[in-house]
Amino acid sequence: MSDELVEKVRAGNDHAFRILIETYKQTIFRTVYSVLRNQKDAEDVTQEVFIKIYTSLPQYNNQGFKTWITRIAVNHAIDLKRKRERQKEESHEEYSSDPQLGLSDDVEALFFQNERRRHVLRKLNELPEGYRDVVYDYYIKEKTFKQIAEEQQIQVKSVEVKLYRARNWMRKHWKEEDFS
Repeated sequence: MSDELVEKVRAGNDHAFRILIETYKQTIFRTVYSVLRNQKDAEDVTQEVFIKIYTSLPQYNNQGFKTWITRIAVNHAIDLKRKRERQKEESHEEYSSDPQLGLSDDVEALFFQNERRRHVLRKLNELPEGYRDVVYDYYIKEKTFKQIAEEQQIQVKSVEVKLYRARNWMRKHWKEEDFS
């Protein structure tokens, strides 16, 4: 049924897209809500996801519509969550480095935070070369699998495999005390 509706939407039938929205809006909302844990944000992101689905329909290859749209929803929600966390970090750094806000007493904590960051970057250099770039891009630069794959000109699945193997390598060779 979904694939037939998709074909109608591709042919320009807006009513078919409304039917897709009605059919899957609860699924998308629940998926997004499970990541964001905020009803208002989940409602907004659900609308954004349907726009993204509509614009991405030309790339859909009849590989399971519900799975495909759920993956779009999860990725979009995770991207938004990461973006918000980065914004919180950046605003915290602004406050902690602004002496007029009376938070400059926290210089020692800022020093240790920067020292820890340098330590993590040194540890990353211990990783085997094939894993280092993927780990750095994913965890430090917070890039998506797709972005990493495009930059390294490899398949998304290869990025996933490299990260999986890198995590196993880190578990085997590093101790938690190294980071505390």
